[in-house]
Amino acid sequence: MSGIALAAPYLDTDADQLSFALDLPPYEALAVSDLTVGPLTVQLRLLGASHQVFAGPVRETVACLPGLAGGLPEQVSWGFEDWNYRFTARVLDHGQDDFSREVALLRDRHSGHPRALCGVFPGSKDAVTALTVRPWGTGLRWKTWHTYPQSRRIVATHTWLEAR
Repeated sequence: MSGIALAAPYLDTDADQLSFALDLPPYEALAVSDLTVGPLTVQLRLLGASHQVFAGPVRETVACLPGLAGGLPEQVSWGFEDWNYRFTARVLDHGQDDFSREVALLRDRHSGHPRALCGVFPGSKDAVTALTVRPWGTGLRWKTWHTYPQSRRIVATHTWLEAR
C-alpha cells in the first residue's frame, strides 16, 4: 500500500458532509508538509476530517467539521489583497472496480511525490486523502482528492492562486 498510513480514525462519513471555508484556524493535523512553491510558503495539512492548505494569504479548509453545514460549492472566485483565488469541486461516483482502480492510481501517483501529501486511513486502503501543489503562472495551484469507500465517491478539488 502506498501513502502515509495514518493512525487515526476515518472521520468523514460522506462527500455531502464536506464544507468549505477560507478563514479557519489550523486544526489538529495527522500529517503536514511544509513547502516552498515558487515565491510562496505552502503548508499541506491532512486532517482526520479532510484537508487544509495554507498558501500565502489563503487558509483553505475542506472538511467535515462540527457546526459547519455540509455541501461544497461547485466554484468560488475571489479577489483579495493582491491575489486572485479560484476553487472548484466536483463529486465523482464510481462502480466498485473503477473506484478501487482510481484510488490505487491516486495513491501511486502522490505517494512519495516531493510536492504531495497522501494519507491512507486505517480500515480501508481505499480511504485516502491526497493533496498536491505546483507552480502556476504568477502563483500556484493545488488539487485534492477525498475518497469515500462506503459510497464509492471521490471528491476532487482544484484551486488556483495567482498574484495580480
